[in-house]
Amino acid sequence: MKQIVARVLDNALAQLDELHEAAAGIPVDGTIERARDASHGDFASNLAMRLAKPARRNPRDIAASIVDAIDRDGAIDRVEIAGPGFVNFFLSPGAFHAELEAILEAGHGYGRQPAKDGPKILLEFVSANPTGPLHVGHGRLGAYGATVGNLLEAAGFPVYREYYVNDAGRQMDVLGVSVWLRHLESRGIDVAFPSGGYRGDYIRGIAAAIDTSGLAPVTEAELTDGLPADGDGQAREAYVEALVEKAKALLGGQAFDRIRQQSLESIRDDIRNDLEEFGVTFDNWYSEQSLTKNNAIDAAIDVLRERGVLYEKDGATWFPSTRYGDDKDRVVIRDNGVRTYFASDIAYHFEKRERGFDHLIDIFGADHHGYMTRVRAGLEAMGYSGDSLEFDLVQFVTLYRGGEKMQMSTRSGEFDTLRQLRTEVGNDAARFYYVSRSNDQHLDFDLDVAKSQSNDNPVYYIQYAHARVASVFRQLGEKSLEWDRSNGRAHLGALAEPQEKALMTSLSRYPEIVDVAAGNRAPQHLVHYLRDLANDFHSYYNAHAFLVDEANLRDARLYLIAATRTVIANGLGIIGVSAPEKM
Repeated sequence: MKQIVARVLDNALAQLDELHEAAAGIPVDGTIERARDASHGDFASNLAMRLAKPARRNPRDIAASIVDAIDRDGAIDRVEIAGPGFVNFFLSPGAFHAELEAILEAGHGYGRQPAKDGPKILLEFVSANPTGPLHVGHGRLGAYGATVGNLLEAAGFPVYREYYVNDAGRQMDVLGVSVWLRHLESRGIDVAFPSGGYRGDYIRGIAAAIDTSGLAPVTEAELTDGLPADGDGQAREAYVEALVEKAKALLGGQAFDRIRQQSLESIRDDIRNDLEEFGVTFDNWYSEQSLTKNNAIDAAIDVLRERGVLYEKDGATWFPSTRYGDDKDRVVIRDNGVRTYFASDIAYHFEKRERGFDHLIDIFGADHHGYMTRVRAGLEAMGYSGDSLEFDLVQFVTLYRGGEKMQMSTRSGEFDTLRQLRTEVGNDAARFYYVSRSNDQHLDFDLDVAKSQSNDNPVYYIQYAHARVASVFRQLGEKSLEWDRSNGRAHLGALAEPQEKALMTSLSRYPEIVDVAAGNRAPQHLVHYLRDLANDFHSYYNAHAFLVDEANLRDARLYLIAATRTVIANGLGIIGVSAPEKM
């Protein structure tokens, strides 16, 4: 609908040479917004006020010139000037009827823009460490990232979804030794399990399932000999490190690597399965190990060296990230020759751009705030624009069950997993609630509300609207009646009730909502819209009968609610929520 007003304004400006020249560089559609008050029309434009300075004219005079030049086609009922120079547009009933037709003609494609050539977007999200099952916080990352990807695709952008598997470094050693110790424990060989290890019951499950054939036998005395005491802080880390080195010495590096890799693959496969069951899929699972195998880290460091960016200090190689706004410079190669996590991070993002992606979107937890500046700095230093990398941080989730706050900790095992949450409330409620608030706001997830089948539960309320429409059409068949769609389209003029006008207006907003939600990476706009749309439908349902005796009115009302069903299904589909026919 907004494009109707934009077209009318463009045509008016084309007839006004002075204003057309002054409007250069002003996107007309950016001056148009939905009227907040229905008495002010359907849309309002502040174009006249935007033109006042470049045209050196009074905005109300400009508005009058624009209004005089507007072609009153069938879509425009009337145009008024308000306030300091707003131009208010009242659309004709025919414009809304045409939109209903567009909805039913496009079906599942309604609200989707034609595919664009670019920019090519690489969307990375979740990327949880493969050291344990996904918890409910990861679930929010998954739901948000998947919905942002769906919104971008609906807006016409080519999107490639990627999960970065952090399968290298110390955490994998800690995982491997945790599994090995649980395996030994099952064989009657006991040692104080490290407080810095991974302690969840899932570790025992992995230990029971891995292939331990050919492992060298180990005695308790061999295992405990020379180990330092466990404790807090440095003592805890030293104890874990000693156990890792002990495992490598007793088993041999190759055997320990086999345990570590099997443990990694078990958790990675569990994460993949969990997400797929949640409706979250990826085009690629990118292994951090591949950066080393493919020499991508050294290649990125070589680029930085060739560009004269790196410097040497205290035996280490440094990247001067303070030049780019970071709080301190970062080491890329330690004095022992080991590449740092930061080196891996900038190499990975450099490799993303080298693969031909124009815009990179990273969706991370809120604790990654300090990560943004230095990774952008790495891209800039290697010749790419820092603006090509976008970060969208997702705040934490607090889960409440029976009014009690749940604790989440991967290492202690005291956490509610995403799978447990999905089992308890269902995928639909989880997907919906995760994106119901802005990603930069903390989310309190109330399980009792999410499971309730009442109007207090917004996902139920919206799905019920869809199911109610389906029920009306089932009743139509039960009454041996048929919907004449063409007749309904021909008699949409019969839809004159306030609830019908409100519902048609709500439906017409859908493409704009999708566009805004995609551009702002803000799925909550779509959530709020669907709640409002469902409310308009339920109000209509409660006020009027649809299967009336008069065929023309009946067909027109069925036309309207069929369009409502389509838009609700399309919107829920973007969020990843089902649109049931029965409830």
